Amino acid sequence: MREQAGAGAVLGRPHIADALVTRGVVDSREEAFATLLSSRGPYYVPHHAPDAVQAVRLVVEAGGVPVMAHPLARQRGRVVDDEVIEAMADAGLAGLEVDHRDNDESARSHLRALAARLDLLVTGSSDYHGAGKPNRLGEHTTDPESLERIERLATGTVAVR
Repeated sequence: MREQAGAGAVLGRPHIADALVTRGVVDSREEAFATLLSSRGPYYVPHHAPDAVQAVRLVVEAGGVPVMAHPLARQRGRVVDDEVIEAMADAGLAGLEVDHRDNDESARSHLRALAARLDLLVTGSSDYHGAGKPNRLGEHTTDPESLERIERLATGTVAVR
């Protein structure tokens, strides 16, 4: 897997998928994620994840700016109900990723309205993890005003320029 990731990189599921392709176990990254690396796959091991509201509180306490990634990305499996997003907003959630390839126009419209109602930032993301996925670096971006607001809200670090 180190060959796929490169020196010093943190290994993740995309690297495991690439290694499975290289070894001929699967034909593509998509197949790896749909079968062996799926939460419904034969090798899935459940792990503990903090409650979403508690996770938001922890990020805020650390001086971070919590933004929820792909809340309505149905292609990935579970989606998050508006009530959960509202509870996260009450705990300090600062934004929602709206502009993402997994969100169709209906989902984007819904998320923009929800973000406006909850006074949340709207962000974009290419969700780029290398050339093995269809996502292209910079295909969806966050507008400069939202980025500036994120930087103003952050108290844990100094922005690197």
